[in-house]
Amino acid sequence: MVSAPRFRVIEGWEKLPDGYIHRDVDGVAVDSQDNVYLMTRQDARVIVYDREGHFIRSWGEGIFTPRTHGIAIGPDDMVYAVDDGDHTLRKFTPEGEQRMVIGQSGIPSKTGYDGKTHSSVKEAGPPFNRPTDAAIAPDGEIYVSDGYGNARVHRFTADGTLIQSWGEPGSGPGQFRLPHGIAISPDNRVFVTDRENDRIHIYTREGQLLEMWTHLQRPTDIAFDSEGRVYVSELWWVPGQSSFTNGLIKHDLPGGVRVLDLKGNVLLHWCSADRTAPGNFVSPHTLCVDSRGDLYVGEVTWTFGVSRFGIAEDAHNFQKFERY
Repeated sequence: MVSAPRFRVIEGWEKLPDGYIHRDVDGVAVDSQDNVYLMTRQDARVIVYDREGHFIRSWGEGIFTPRTHGIAIGPDDMVYAVDDGDHTLRKFTPEGEQRMVIGQSGIPSKTGYDGKTHSSVKEAGPPFNRPTDAAIAPDGEIYVSDGYGNARVHRFTADGTLIQSWGEPGSGPGQFRLPHGIAISPDNRVFVTDRENDRIHIYTREGQLLEMWTHLQRPTDIAFDSEGRVYVSELWWVPGQSSFTNGLIKHDLPGGVRVLDLKGNVLLHWCSADRTAPGNFVSPHTLCVDSRGDLYVGEVTWTFGVSRFGIAEDAHNFQKFERY
């Protein structure tokens, strides 16, 4: 059994250039050189840093809507950016040259979604209606979670041809209430966070449901390290909200990060009601692990914390945790 990792937060890691802002970091990924790619909202762009937090470049300005939602990097270091406001997945070189677009820009598929609440999705539809995340397999196949306005996972060839889709709205096995994050494990399984059902689905690459992990809280994203650990970011449940599987939320359940082994055993879980303190979390939305085991966590602090629940505007929205 793998051991529980230990981390310390590196305050001031990100050297954001003058004139740049990002109120939310909705996606983070690392390339083969451990360069760190942030997908940001509001001023929507991709910002690239080296592993010490020094700015390298940015790109995507003028391409994305303010509702970007996730980022993934393939084995060849190509970058895949999800834009739920545009209903597209776009593929770029590391320098930001666009190479492919999947989905019809600005045109959502028909699912019955009312444009406001994900619970309004009545039926599963084709790609895309507000997609949420992407994962790239070692052979180049592309998997996309299609969540806010749909309830599906789509599988594509490397050149963007649709192979298959699976999932439908609901809370039964193989059904979703906001498939939000997706990743492919080292043992070649497809993990999908079913956020509003408080669980993770695990599939074969061909979409056969293997099992579900139900001991999680509003999971938003998944990452793996080279030693077989699973990292899950978990969103805050606020009293008065309602889970599709756990019902009315009666207590304040802070967001955090959970680390498990590949069998689902919990190795580490950290969260705190002192959300804005360094090393704690307001609204964890995305995470990744580099080759040395360091952890990067992006938060949608503005969308979820500041604008809705009175969190201070200067609260953290991205943190690096060094493994030691």
